[in-house]
Amino acid sequence: MSDLLVKLYALPALEPAVEELKKKGIEVKRPIGPEKLLVVEWVREKFGIHWASETDMCFSNKPISVFVAIDTLKENRIVGFACYDATVRGFFGPTGVDPSYRGLGVGTALLLACLHDMYNVGYAYAIIGDAGPVEYYKKTVNAIEIPDSSPGIYRNMIRKV
Repeated sequence: MSDLLVKLYALPALEPAVEELKKKGIEVKRPIGPEKLLVVEWVREKFGIHWASETDMCFSNKPISVFVAIDTLKENRIVGFACYDATVRGFFGPTGVDPSYRGLGVGTALLLACLHDMYNVGYAYAIIGDAGPVEYYKKTVNAIEIPDSSPGIYRNMIRKV
């Protein structure tokens, strides 16, 4: 899959996406240090060791460069996450939503939270590496494909056999 480029200075507003989730009892927040192991373990259980490793790295960034969605009606259970600056600077991802919460706008709110934060810390553009749902990113944040960007930064990654 190709990498995508996003103009951070031309993003849709974050507030409508966050407000819509609040009506459903879901809050988007930046986790704090004492929540690190809970977040990383949740990501490992739901999405595997590679994404958990990247999420772990985000807790070393200043500011912490991961956002989570929590279900406030179910004891603040994590239902989604999104990261940036996890593997290389300027990259968005990884990101994932619990299957039972997909289709509610959780992924979009997390995407926008990360991209707006990237803009606020000084980035003008973001790269979505090895983007899975390309059409979604094109539609949601007007992302464009970067020619000849596959296999990209993840090409020589160590794999467990």
